[in-house]
Amino acid sequence: MKKSQFSPAQIAGILKDFDNGKSAEEITRDHGVSKASLYKWRQRYGGMEAI
Repeated sequence: MKKSQFSPAQIAGILKDFDNGKSAEEITRDHGVSKASLYKWRQRYGGMEAI
């Protein structure tokens, strides 16, 4: 299985941008992730806080 390019703290920061109103298209363009990954991360890391 491939290792993630992003740490859990980075993922939490990206999800925080999404929760603050940034669109999924902007986030996927800025960070180079797919929409599917973004929504999967929301399921997995939704309650985490960015450090």
